[in-house]
Amino acid sequence: MAKIYVASSWKNPHQPQVVNKLREQGHQVFDFRNPPDGKGGFFWKDVDPNWENWTTQDYISHLDDEWSRYGFQRDFDAMRWADVCVLVLPCGRSAHTEAGWMAGAGKKVIAYIPDKEDPELMYKMFDCITDSMDVVLKAIIV
Repeated sequence: MAKIYVASSWKNPHQPQVVNKLREQGHQVFDFRNPPDGKGGFFWKDVDPNWENWTTQDYISHLDDEWSRYGFQRDFDAMRWADVCVLVLPCGRSAHTEAGWMAGAGKKVIAYIPDKEDPELMYKMFDCITDSMDVVLKAIIV
C-alpha cells in the first residue's frame, strides 16, 4: 500500500472524504487536519490572533516563530515520507506548493478535481488529473 500526502485546503469539503476513502483502501495517509502527533493542524491564528492585519514583514518574521517552524517541519517531513501526493481541489497556494515540490522530487502526483475548476496548464507535470475518486485509487497503484 502507498504512503500518501493529501494536499488540500481547510475550506475544502472533499478533503475528509478523500482521506477516509484512501485509508479504507489500506493506504497510510497524512492528514494535515489531524496529524499523527495529536497537536492539531496549523493555523496562523495560533501564531498571532492578529495575523490577518500583518504586513508582509510581519508575515516574514512570524515564519520563524516556534509554532510556524514546527508546523512547516511536520508537513515537510510528511511530504518526504510519502510516495504519492493527492492534490484535492479546490485549494490554495500551500497545497499547490506541496504538490509542485513533490512532482519535482519525483513523487507521483494526482490532481483530484471533483468539482468544476478553471483549467491549469502546469498540471501537465502531474501523473494524473481526474474528477473520479475511482481513477485516483487506480492511479495510486499503477
